[in-house]
Amino acid sequence: MARLTRRDGKTLFAAWLGYLMDGFDFVLITLVLTEVADTFDLSTVTAATLVSAAFISRWFGGLAIGAVGDRYGRKPAMILSIVLYSVGSLACGLSWGYWSMFAARLVLGLGMAGEYSASATYVIESWPAAARNRASALLISGYAVGAIIAGQLYRFVVPAWGWRAMFFLGVVPIALALWMRRGLKESHDWERARATAGEAADGPGAQRDFVTVLYRGRHAPLNYAVTAAVSLSLFLLFTERAGGFTWPLALLTAAGFVLFAAQFAGGRTPMMVTLMVTVFCAFLYSWPIQALLPTYLKTDLDFSPGTVSDMLFFAGFGNVAGCVLVGFLGDRWGTQRTYVASLCVSMLFVLPVFAMDRGQTVWLALLLFFQQMFAQGISGLLPKLIGGYFRTPERAAGLGFTYNVGSLGGAVAPVLGASLAGGHSLGPSLAWLTFSLTLVVIVLIAVNAPLRVQRLLGARGAAPEVDLTEELAADPSQPLPRTAPRHH
Repeated sequence: MARLTRRDGKTLFAAWLGYLMDGFDFVLITLVLTEVADTFDLSTVTAATLVSAAFISRWFGGLAIGAVGDRYGRKPAMILSIVLYSVGSLACGLSWGYWSMFAARLVLGLGMAGEYSASATYVIESWPAAARNRASALLISGYAVGAIIAGQLYRFVVPAWGWRAMFFLGVVPIALALWMRRGLKESHDWERARATAGEAADGPGAQRDFVTVLYRGRHAPLNYAVTAAVSLSLFLLFTERAGGFTWPLALLTAAGFVLFAAQFAGGRTPMMVTLMVTVFCAFLYSWPIQALLPTYLKTDLDFSPGTVSDMLFFAGFGNVAGCVLVGFLGDRWGTQRTYVASLCVSMLFVLPVFAMDRGQTVWLALLLFFQQMFAQGISGLLPKLIGGYFRTPERAAGLGFTYNVGSLGGAVAPVLGASLAGGHSLGPSLAWLTFSLTLVVIVLIAVNAPLRVQRLLGARGAAPEVDLTEELAADPSQPLPRTAPRHH
């Protein structure tokens, strides 16, 4: 068992508090959506685009703030992300109409993406190598705790002070997180990588970050145009303005992301693209339940708002318990083995969850607790899993871009689940969609699909054979693990 220090605890708590606000805000906007719609006289469809607004900017936030973390250090990236988060949250509370709220959500999306990449990379690289699954999982548990707090505060704050008070209240812990982060030291791995490589040709001092690669090289004009096209496509798709061009715009967006990944990863492009697909599928299996569970409980089971809140409370604590459990198991069994085992167990609970009727609330609460414990709690290992494919000088941007592009599966999942239901009961479509896509993710991770695809379609030696979050930490005297040279 790795021995942890007081600094390790402070590091985790400062990052955890910021990630708690990530979960708080994501659930918050869904909770106050009807109040916002009434205030600004919006239709339900138009109001829902405020939820999607953050997805439009998240991919760029992961790229840009991740680049800051790789070039200047993880700590500045963490501070920048929390500042953007604070500005976005405060602006939501001060918004005077639809477009001001939409713009605030775009800023908040940048901060949310940067929060994930910067905090996850920082905590993983700061903790001992033998405890990094724990660090990853405990950090991500903050999201579920934030969601639980938002759900409980909504009952008391909004009826008394209105929906704006929820956004203002959320700034307090953000300010605390910012204050704590100012006193943190830089991550061990980032400092070691710079000290080891110095000004060598392949060291981090000479590495070009993601932003430099895309926007300052000879392909910069093309990349600026692609960035504008991707952003416009996402805007049209998530604000339901695509008309009959949904599939062409979706393909254009995907092609843009692959182009950016190719310029960043070079010879390791097959690995990075497959990793993005894996994360996308992970969101597809988890978010039908995450996003549509309240709707299912209200419409199919006719639960009262209080009962719905109670069910979400059990589901949320199952998520937290799962993060803690898989963190310890990951350090003992390994990241990939634990991921696969947890998802296999979760499949035992998916179909029974949607077989309950409205008179079986106790059984439903227990089933939701365990289903979320093993299905959603395992997301705590996702930063460790993704980070293991990237070297220290490129990890923050690689993790941030990969995760936030994959997170678009979370935007697609509710639409897919509702479409499969076809106006009928949500239960069967959610059950089979979750069950089948969980199986897909199990296979992708069990066979180490990113590494296998890299060997089939790219240079066999370009993908790392080991978890790169552990190799350098295990022996800091060794140079950075070798991979295929990057192309700029």
